[in-house]
Amino acid sequence: METTNGTSINNHKFTIPAVNDVEQQQASMELEPTDDFNYSKRSQWLRAAVLGANDGLVSTAALMMGVGAVKQDIKAMILTGFAGLVAGACSMAIGEFVSVYSQLDIEVAQLKRDKLRDQNRETTDEEEEEKEESKGEKESLPNPLQASAASALSFSVGAMVPLLAASFIKEYKVRLGVVIGAVSLALAVFGWLGAVLGRAPRVRSAVRVLVGGWLAMAITFGLTKLIGSSGL
Repeated sequence: METTNGTSINNHKFTIPAVNDVEQQQASMELEPTDDFNYSKRSQWLRAAVLGANDGLVSTAALMMGVGAVKQDIKAMILTGFAGLVAGACSMAIGEFVSVYSQLDIEVAQLKRDKLRDQNRETTDEEEEEKEESKGEKESLPNPLQASAASALSFSVGAMVPLLAASFIKEYKVRLGVVIGAVSLALAVFGWLGAVLGRAPRVRSAVRVLVGGWLAMAITFGLTKLIGSSGL
């Protein structure tokens, strides 16, 4: 009996997990990501907002820097920036509306073709599931008005940065320095914010946007200065 019991006990596999194993399993469960949000759904309005803000910031600042390269008058600089704000916001809104509406037409046409195809044949369980998925896709169709408004509003917000920075400084060189500093800070913030909302690399995005803005202002300032000094 003892031998038999001893053998059976030795051959028995214990199923009680060790304490360390339990702690490791709990830790791994806590480390597993629980955020199932699809950040690609943000891409439409996020792209319009980030593009609009960067475009408003860079284009308005570059226009003001270009005029400031040949004319030191603060009034001319402010009027140029304001004209750039209004024209750019209208252009961005119309362009975004046309672009997103074209995408909407393509997706709606595809949904209609899929619906017509399903009506011409018998449906199975898998096809019923596909229909349910298509309904969800229809709810997530791009909104042209939303993208247009986001683009125009963000452009205006971006363009206000160099305008406000230059509005209260009469000294020419100081005004240029303040505009460059304010625009650089705003570019870095917009690049970082876009990366945070889209869960992209933050530093890389901020540096990319910042360097692009610097290049745009430098090229505009340099070419305008060159043409102005040549007497054309």
